[in-house]
Amino acid sequence: MVGQRVLLLVAFLLSGVLLSEAAKILTISTLGGSHYLLLDRVSQILQEHGHNVTMLHQSGKFLIPDIKEEEKSYQVIRWFSPEDHQKRIKKHFDSYIETALDGRKESEALVKLMEIFGTQCSYLLSRKDIMDSLKNENYDLVFVEAFDFCSFLIAEKLVKPFVAILPTTFGSLDFGLPSPLSYVPVFPSLLTDHMDFWGRVKNFLMFFSFSRSQWDMQSTFDNTIKEHFPEGSRPVLSHLLLKAELWFVNSDFAFDFARPLLPNTVYIGGLMEKPIKPVPQDLDNFIANFGDAGFVLVAFGSMLNTHQSQEVLKKMHNAFAHLPQGVIWTCQSSHWPRDVHLATNVKIVDWLPQSDLLAHPSIRLFVTHGGQNSVMEAIRHGVPMVGLPVNGDQHGNMVRVVAKNYGVSIRLNQVTADTLTLTMKQVIEDKRYKSAVVAASVILHSQPLSPAQRLVGWIDHILQTGGATHLKPYAFQQPWHEQYLIDVFVFLLGLTLGTMWLCGKLLGVVARWLRGARKVKKT
Repeated sequence: MVGQRVLLLVAFLLSGVLLSEAAKILTISTLGGSHYLLLDRVSQILQEHGHNVTMLHQSGKFLIPDIKEEEKSYQVIRWFSPEDHQKRIKKHFDSYIETALDGRKESEALVKLMEIFGTQCSYLLSRKDIMDSLKNENYDLVFVEAFDFCSFLIAEKLVKPFVAILPTTFGSLDFGLPSPLSYVPVFPSLLTDHMDFWGRVKNFLMFFSFSRSQWDMQSTFDNTIKEHFPEGSRPVLSHLLLKAELWFVNSDFAFDFARPLLPNTVYIGGLMEKPIKPVPQDLDNFIANFGDAGFVLVAFGSMLNTHQSQEVLKKMHNAFAHLPQGVIWTCQSSHWPRDVHLATNVKIVDWLPQSDLLAHPSIRLFVTHGGQNSVMEAIRHGVPMVGLPVNGDQHGNMVRVVAKNYGVSIRLNQVTADTLTLTMKQVIEDKRYKSAVVAASVILHSQPLSPAQRLVGWIDHILQTGGATHLKPYAFQQPWHEQYLIDVFVFLLGLTLGTMWLCGKLLGVVARWLRGARKVKKT
């Protein structure tokens, strides 16, 4: 078995090394936070593999707060949107986060934010200096991000083949995957794959709501498309999603529910994985103070660190103070409540090496917002979780964590110090959580190819074959009435009804003939 895996790995990698030449690849990142980090990692991996990678990157600290800028191995083309655009984006993004933190429906705020991104995209497409420079480079391939609709339009404007990456779990965006509603939960439904009758009813109805929200978000770019593409050749965003040569999905079935995939869909959950380094000495000394009790890691992602309310911080601090473990908490010191004195077992830092700490042998629990990269890192290192999801895919991620017994979820707007304390102690002390997530870690690590190898291997494959037409089903080209057999159904229904009508007519004729025959007999 091991020998077969080694041969498969060698064959997969050698095919890329021997048959592929260095390609010019453009990656596009106009969003911040974890979206940028994922594209940065993709760019690094492809550059290390020998390709010539350039990232078109929107700079601005309001988009990427608290992320360390490092020297890149690949080339970067930086651009800045006008200051008024930046202010509007920050205003609407803050409103979106506040809406989510309050537990209110966030779809309307998200649509408003997407409208601003559409305006920003129009500005970028009108930058003749940037667009001409990109055209002159004559890239072989463009790498786009699923929620960055502008990147799809740039690839279309350059008339270049492109591949896409979905930074969240399967199903958060419709790009043509078969999705049987009987066991594949619709993105906002918060259901698992084990649905009872009413669950299936809910999932069926949520499908229409999800489709409508997808249409609302994509329509925010209609004006941008009309402005920058001539009539008669204007792309439709939903069609561009199907046009991608490959779809890379930042998930894995060690975490997600099993579901059907298409041949051009490749899961690469765990792509952020890097070699583990020793934790900084000050953190290691802090951990050592708690001996066998170990420590709890608390991190809420780049976007949420600056939006936590003072009240929530106080509740969480009170909960952490009652733990026997040490607590290392990434929290901006500038946002810390001035009237709260840190408990002796709590250490706050502006930034921490999350993956290195999750790999530390003394870790007992990870308190997280449920972001995709954070959950995948916790699974990789076999660390149970307590999730306090806020927005986007985080709620759905924690549904999967709870369903697979990797941890417990609490709504952030309903959390109390006592509830959080009891929940953390429950997950730490009940070894079933640790056992389940360790088993998931084994699943993640025992695959024959790593996420980075799958990424590089499939990119090389489509570069060598001139695209992925052979991996796409004909369904992408079919009219909807053919794809869903509506024409066949109407034909068979008409045939059935016609046959029934004809049979009825024949029976009527026979009945009349029989009645006539009886009358003749009587006379």
